Amino acid sequence: MTPVARERETHVIRALVADDQAVVRTGFVNLLGTQEDIEVVGEAEDGAQAVRIAGETRPDLALLDIRMPHKNGIEAAREILAASGGATKVLMLTTFGLDEYVYDALAAGAGGFLLKDATFPELLHAVRVVAAGDALLSPAITKRLIAEFVHARASRLPVHWAADLTARETEVLTLIARGLSNAEIAGRLTITDHTVKTHINRLFAKLELRDRAQAVIVAYELGLVRAGGESGARHR
Repeated sequence: MTPVARERETHVIRALVADDQAVVRTGFVNLLGTQEDIEVVGEAEDGAQAVRIAGETRPDLALLDIRMPHKNGIEAAREILAASGGATKVLMLTTFGLDEYVYDALAAGAGGFLLKDATFPELLHAVRVVAAGDALLSPAITKRLIAEFVHARASRLPVHWAADLTARETEVLTLIARGLSNAEIAGRLTITDHTVKTHINRLFAKLELRDRAQAVIVAYELGLVRAGGESGARHR
């Protein structure tokens, strides 16, 4: 095994958990603590405390409840992401009753969101996916929620820039919005992983996108993907 492979195999995700409900927070901490590749380095009971502890511990991932006192999760996410230069990834916690905050959380730079009634496997999957720098946007419920709230509000992004995208870049953007990984996109389009990454880098630069989460929002705003994961009008 090479040194690089060994380092990847033994990498431990350093996580911060923030939720004002002690029972919920403790439950997440205890569950994450059972995994060899996850270490909880801090707990916070409000947004302001989460920002402070994140600055002290520099976690790989911040698991933030959207609604917290003193500073909500979205404000905390913006500050944590800015202070870490994006090194700390953010996974938001929400409930069906707070779905109106999903768009704002993703627009703030969060890598995805997790429902509070998620199962243990779903929690672990979400933590690992977002910590790795990917967006947790594949579940149909996530795509449906984003589609509904993007449709219900005015566009916040300069979507007219999409005219600069090539047909292949538009295809890649559409598949990202449908939740496909780079490998799955490569297989669908019969191209290499490297080519997929090249297309993603170019479309991100053209649309001034930070991450895959924001790419999904743009795809919905452009009508490339509709509720339920359907493809919309194709870009010419």
